[in-house]
Amino acid sequence: MTLEPNRLTRPASAIDAAANAYTERLLELDPGFATELGRPGHETEYRDLSPAGLAASADAALHALSELAGLEPMDDVDALTLHAMRERLGLALELHKSGWPLAELNNIASPAQEIRAIFDLMPTATVPHWEHISGRLANVPDAVAGYISSLREGAARGMVAAQRQVATVIEQCERHAAADGFFATLAADAALDPPGLSPDAGDAGTSLPAGLTAALAANVELARAGYGSLVEFLRTELLPQAPAKDAVGAARYALASREFLGSAVDLEETYAWGVAELDRIIAEQEAVAAQIEPGASIAEAKALLNADPARQLHGTAALTEWMQSLSNAAVADLAGTHFEIPEIMRTLECKIAPTQDGGIYYTGPSEDFSRPGRMWWSVPEGEDTFTTWAETTTVYHEGVPGHHLQVATATYQSGLLNNWRRNACWVSGHGEGWALYAERLMDDLGYLADPGDKLGMLDGQRMRAARVVFDIGVHLELQIPAQWGSGTWTPEAGYHFLAKNLDISAGQLDFEFNRYLGWPGQAPSYKIGQRLWEDIRDARAARDGAAFSLRDFHTQALNLGSVGLDTLKTALLG
Repeated sequence: MTLEPNRLTRPASAIDAAANAYTERLLELDPGFATELGRPGHETEYRDLSPAGLAASADAALHALSELAGLEPMDDVDALTLHAMRERLGLALELHKSGWPLAELNNIASPAQEIRAIFDLMPTATVPHWEHISGRLANVPDAVAGYISSLREGAARGMVAAQRQVATVIEQCERHAAADGFFATLAADAALDPPGLSPDAGDAGTSLPAGLTAALAANVELARAGYGSLVEFLRTELLPQAPAKDAVGAARYALASREFLGSAVDLEETYAWGVAELDRIIAEQEAVAAQIEPGASIAEAKALLNADPARQLHGTAALTEWMQSLSNAAVADLAGTHFEIPEIMRTLECKIAPTQDGGIYYTGPSEDFSRPGRMWWSVPEGEDTFTTWAETTTVYHEGVPGHHLQVATATYQSGLLNNWRRNACWVSGHGEGWALYAERLMDDLGYLADPGDKLGMLDGQRMRAARVVFDIGVHLELQIPAQWGSGTWTPEAGYHFLAKNLDISAGQLDFEFNRYLGWPGQAPSYKIGQRLWEDIRDARAARDGAAFSLRDFHTQALNLGSVGLDTLKTALLG
């Protein structure tokens, strides 16, 4: 291997070729995935969301595994690729066989959101860019129809999301389809980016050609009608079949947990750990609250911080400016000291999301970095005051050293990792676990020395620990810990528990509550992933002794790309 400005290279192998071929097949099957990567071609299309489309994806995984079966690794990189692909693709086939992908519907990460969300990543600098947007709008009805056919097939097999999820998605889709909803606003606000914002700035202007404006308006109506048909199906056909019960049970939960972790954990042991971890974090918060004001409770310390004008932001413009400034400072400070951050990775855009669903998320750069990594903040309607002490750690989580450093590093290492390792493999427990690990790391490195900022970090950690307790407890219907109540967990008891441990707005709390109920196993993967990341780091430090270098550990770990946590342990500990 050779190193050129932090970029590793190695000869491509037969295993790389098989992994790349599988990735190309995924790109053929999912044009939205190509849009995420900034790949040209098929910009107006959607993946086939029908049962036939889901079967084609399963067939691609089966074919890739058969191709890999006859290949021998030429180096450690190959060996890790084999380990990761066998785990990921094998699990994908298990999930397909279970039938549950047919019933995929929740308030955050299902085709109901996917069909709309792809527009957030489509460039808007040139006339051809807007032609692509217009063409994809025209294809929304077919995408919706395919999705409806899968939901209908799932229902025929007795697999339907809970009533709560169906009702929530109906509300979301109604907003998108409304006369003043997402699609209508997209057309009303359509314009070329101002000069200087894109490589194609020479084509930029302020308005679209009249013919394109007319086509865009017509296709917006098709997209609105497509979402309207989804609302009608959900309300009249699926909702009457939806179960009232939110809990998914141990068997389905165990499968979902493996999907998000890349590791099979003992769920009841993990639940007990989550309870203890929550208690520990609350004790740490109490100690920090006393630093802010001697004798103050956690709530009293937060009230003092919230009342501090120096810690307040008013309006989304101020929020965006603050996010960008803090992110830029973190990149500049950490580059070359605690992390390897090549120049091309140092641009991170902080933006307000075009939706009001709540939540903060990151989208990675295009393969050539012409579209940089982006941090998105979805602000619920009516919220316009934000506190910096509560959100400093969020910027580190989504940006550097969190998701941006992780995702952009994998994108950058094109000479080391095959396309599947860089672009197609994403494991929540690895990725979100790293982001939580990054939050704690920033505290260890002294970037959260201000007690208010540290209390904010601990608040985030407390939320993630509470999610372990809630998610496993409610879905497996376990006993409520004595310090939090009595009896068996129900969603209603869980909501009150979350309200005590998640210091967020009412709108955000409702969103998160519904998210956990509808996306089992995902929310706990953050904290469980952090636990496993820290366990691996500590085991590596114990093994290497005086030779251990935290910076080298991070460099090696990030250069692996996103893999399951069992694969990560194999790579870093042998």
